[in-house]
Amino acid sequence: MVIDEKENSAMTIIARLRTAGFTAVLAGGCVRDRILGVTPKDYDIATDARPETVQGLFDNTVAVGARFGVIMVILGDYHFEVATFRADAEYLDGRRPSSVRFGTIEEDVQRRDFTIGGMYFDPATERIIDLVGGMRDLRAGLVRAIGDVYQRFEEDHLRMLRALRFAARLDFAIDPATYAAIKRSAPSIAHTSAERIGEEMVMMMTEGGAARGIDLLVESGLAEVVMPELLALPSCPQPENFHPEGDVYRHTRLMLSMLPRGCTETLAFGTLLHDIAKPRCFAVAADGKMTYYGHTDQGAEMAAEMMRRMRRSRFVQDRVAYLVRDHLRLCMAPRMRTATLKRMITEDGFDELMQLAMVDALASSSDLGFLHFCRRALADLRAVKAPPPRLIGGHDLIALGFKPGPEFKEILREIEDLHLDGAISTRDEALAFVRENYTPAPDAGTA
Repeated sequence: MVIDEKENSAMTIIARLRTAGFTAVLAGGCVRDRILGVTPKDYDIATDARPETVQGLFDNTVAVGARFGVIMVILGDYHFEVATFRADAEYLDGRRPSSVRFGTIEEDVQRRDFTIGGMYFDPATERIIDLVGGMRDLRAGLVRAIGDVYQRFEEDHLRMLRALRFAARLDFAIDPATYAAIKRSAPSIAHTSAERIGEEMVMMMTEGGAARGIDLLVESGLAEVVMPELLALPSCPQPENFHPEGDVYRHTRLMLSMLPRGCTETLAFGTLLHDIAKPRCFAVAADGKMTYYGHTDQGAEMAAEMMRRMRRSRFVQDRVAYLVRDHLRLCMAPRMRTATLKRMITEDGFDELMQLAMVDALASSSDLGFLHFCRRALADLRAVKAPPPRLIGGHDLIALGFKPGPEFKEILREIEDLHLDGAISTRDEALAFVRENYTPAPDAGTA
């Protein structure tokens, strides 16, 4: 296996601990990922050195959880959690133990969540230390809780969502006993903070396997607490001529299956929620036609609220709402006036809107003509080095006798539209248009 720079830094920390006479190994998810041939995002280190000893051995440390035996060691641009082997006391808040007792590696592994993340790697001997059957479950493609599964989920309710995420990302099955415990314990996820749920949902939606992750979320009962709005999607039908794939849930799931691993959270949630208001807006007209009038506007409001509920940033809230509200607008692009089209394709977020529109089309009628039209228009616009300068401004309107106010914006926007459309091209033409089509208020004076 090729060792990257970050892993080299982790090995430096382990070597220094070993030189000082302590045991030190890689622990948790990074061991699993190395076995699978995936470059880990983080490298966690476990040791029998006490927190104060770890701090004394390294120049740059942060006591992120010294009470629980965790010290952050900083080497260059990288941060590593170095945790002392420990046994946990009772968990009282559904997240952290009330106290810890430093102990052995055998005790340390019993407090971890899943067998595939409960292995250690000793770089000195290049030996995997597997005390819980992690390799067995990794070969079998199984997510299994360590020890008493109900106790593991009671210790940290978020582990239920993590089990789903691992199963989705790795395309693993969930051990029947573990899955039964998730279903039974699902309501307790409500005791987990919204921020932690939000972070876990982002990873589930962007690390790969989002479609299966949402299936598991619904089937396990966790969606009833985390995203109850999803539960109405399977019962919302769609017309076969536009949606041969079936109901709104099937359509959404198919779109999610097309998302690339590592996509942005805004695209992922925009995809998941693009039709979230269809059940609320569904109606059948007298001629039998199915309608969903207003589902884009209502969906944007629902999506923004759901993102707020998960404590995502204001940027994420606004961008997801934009994607949901405007996901059908590209279909009208070939019929738009030039100015309207140019405004749309220069909007912040339009690239993501095109990605959403593409998977939306591929998961339904597969008509991509409008998308090709938008791409050509975008390429043509980007070939122009700079947008055309404004022909007139507010000072020109004042000179014509207009008072600053709401009408300014209306006039200047119309002039800009005419300029973008090619109907006018000079300052004199712009001023002439204003004189011919607008009249200053009587008390505004004269130019």
